[in-house]
Amino acid sequence: MFKFGLGQDIGIDLGTATVIAYVKGKGVVLREPSVVAVDSNTNEVLAVGQEARRMLGRTPGNIIATRPLREGVISDYTVTEKMLKYFINKINGKAIFSPRTMICIPSMVTEVEKKAVIDAATQAGSRKVFLIEEPIAAAIGAGIDIAKPCGNMVVDIGGGTTDIAVISLGGSVESTSLKVAGDKFDEYIAKYIKKKHNIMIGERTAEDLKINIGCVYPKIQDTEMEIRGRDLSTGLPKTVTIYSSEMLEALIEPAMMIVDAVHSVLEKTPPELSADISDRGIYMTGGGCLVDGLDKLLQEKTGINVMIANDAVSCVALGTGKALDNLDSLDR
Repeated sequence: MFKFGLGQDIGIDLGTATVIAYVKGKGVVLREPSVVAVDSNTNEVLAVGQEARRMLGRTPGNIIATRPLREGVISDYTVTEKMLKYFINKINGKAIFSPRTMICIPSMVTEVEKKAVIDAATQAGSRKVFLIEEPIAAAIGAGIDIAKPCGNMVVDIGGGTTDIAVISLGGSVESTSLKVAGDKFDEYIAKYIKKKHNIMIGERTAEDLKINIGCVYPKIQDTEMEIRGRDLSTGLPKTVTIYSSEMLEALIEPAMMIVDAVHSVLEKTPPELSADISDRGIYMTGGGCLVDGLDKLLQEKTGINVMIANDAVSCVALGTGKALDNLDSLDR
């Protein structure tokens, strides 16, 4: 029999590419792409998450599969609200009370963008909404004790933004957020394939290339993958083989933007904390940090040991979940 209960405390990593939700006492309960399919004639939501992602680039005129979050912030408020409502209902089931929700936001968002997140989550059925900065949530999720007076550096590479922060005593001392992350990598891959092979590919194919053979540091052995796209000179479908050495050419530019941003945060960091970071190393989290060789590249350019967190993809959601344990003191 279904048990009616109190609203659960939910931690949500509202990512540009993926929404991950954590429920207190249960762990990660939901991991779905942040994609919504809407019927443009009736404005009705047809599919959300995995089902909608399968429709990307494959829909008839009246159905639009969109990603309502771009570069870490809400670009389509109405669709985001509908997506959140769907996910919160899916998690909360038949609980009588609405849940309290904690949502992650990039470190450099404006007050207007913060308000949009709070409003969307409230409209979607949250009783109370709290916000937490992504790098802080990522640090907690990576198992770093952020309450101590020593410096820790976190580089969180998501789908839309890369958040870099030096954290000490529970807050970020120096931080920056740049709009170069997983999506930007896909964009650079698509551009490169178009320029070099004269073939047009969709974002799904670009992402598959990134995951399977993408790299930003020379590999000992070249790997390859076959892809299909539209030949721009004939307009017909064409199959080509792409090598990881080509991916290195395509991805080195956005990867270096991230390295430069880490460098500039390190330059502004107080000397005492810099010493801590060179002892403890740099922690990398987020799905974007799993691009082959990104840790090696960063380590080579900074001279500091770089570690990828255990469950890099879920780190931010796990950190949000752990922060939920302190919700009662926040609520008061």
